[in-house]
Amino acid sequence: MPMLQEVLARKRDGDKLSAAEIGRFVAAIADGSACDAQVGAFAMAVRLRGMDAAETLALTLAMRDSGSVLAWDAPPLDGPVVDKHSTGGVGDTVSLVLGPMLAACGACVPMISGRGLGHTGGTLDKLEAIPGYAADVGVERLQRVVREAGVAIVGAGPGLAPADRRLYAIRDVTATVDSIPLITASILAKKLAESPLALVLDVKCGGGATLTDAAAARALAHGLVEVATHCGVRACALLTDMDQPLAPAIGNAPELRGALRYLRGDERPPRLHAVTLALGAALLCASGVDATAMAAHRRLAAALDSGRAAQRFARMVALLGGPPDLLERHESLVERAPLVRPVASATGGHVAAMDARALGLCVVALGGGRAHPDDAIDHRVGLDRIVPIGGRVESGQPLAWVHARDEQSCVLAERRVRAAIRVAATPPAERPLVIARVDPAIGPG
Repeated sequence: MPMLQEVLARKRDGDKLSAAEIGRFVAAIADGSACDAQVGAFAMAVRLRGMDAAETLALTLAMRDSGSVLAWDAPPLDGPVVDKHSTGGVGDTVSLVLGPMLAACGACVPMISGRGLGHTGGTLDKLEAIPGYAADVGVERLQRVVREAGVAIVGAGPGLAPADRRLYAIRDVTATVDSIPLITASILAKKLAESPLALVLDVKCGGGATLTDAAAARALAHGLVEVATHCGVRACALLTDMDQPLAPAIGNAPELRGALRYLRGDERPPRLHAVTLALGAALLCASGVDATAMAAHRRLAAALDSGRAAQRFARMVALLGGPPDLLERHESLVERAPLVRPVASATGGHVAAMDARALGLCVVALGGGRAHPDDAIDHRVGLDRIVPIGGRVESGQPLAWVHARDEQSCVLAERRVRAAIRVAATPPAERPLVIARVDPAIGPG
């Protein structure tokens, strides 16, 4: 077998790597024999030179097989194993609400999630705003929580796709987040390790997405669906708009509070609700729970309106170390930032456009994201009550509210928000929220 340096040199020069070469390098990532410099060089070589379909499949399977693959047959589960994944956006709390909704509909959801990458938020970071919540658990606890609550939203832990755990962190600080082969392998390595029957991918497209280019987002969607289908999973993808935050809050605690209000029925932002129902319906139909999207929508709405989805979330939180009364006491249990201040609009009119990426980076600058994988984050900070595109504001009314830990960061965030949101006299044309659906060219293999 060639040395790691030789594999790096071949990919650097644009050569196609064999499955054996990729497997050896992934094993070296997992066992630590590849140093951080070599892992970063590999990520950059793939980002610049790309991988074809066979290489991407080999990378995905090698990363999946670097750890355990879950088995659910002893004893069998009561419902189908399903999951969803978002490619990363701003203000995206779908996982927090859809997981328990699916569990309340009879599905089983072992949702392996990640932390924030660049300007995009991370599901685990949001959940860790809950006091005591254990996001990093072993395989046995993950499976126990799924059996008891129907849903477990946790990190991969040391036993599942350990190569991805290391590569994921290094991509964040080496400007290689937007590589389609690396995104595909990273997402599917963890998802395939769950042994799902069905999987839906929410591929974001627009200024706040990891991939801003529509053609690149569509290519990623097709690649994800084809690789997952090749591995025997019933998969599809939805391309969804990310030119503005999906929900009116950005930041870990602000987004968590919004998700809890959604589950409780206090507030259901239309864009968030529409994407959640579309993704959930795709999964319920793919897994055989429902025959039509209309029936699936009805089932999901009933799970919400009856309170059963909220109960599933509360049960999951308690089993993972959080407070059992989170839903009732979230206003006091989820810590708030010391400074909460409105950002007033300089003029009246309609919000015509916004730079979602800049808003995400504003939250990172407040302390709610990471510049380095080991950085601590401040879960309290962020933005909320963001006026959506098309929304009407009067001069002096808030465009958003800043949650900050000190005066200096608050003032800077106010400037960033004003620069990121454009107000005009007339409302903009409406954009579709779900841009397209991607299904496999062939059935599961």
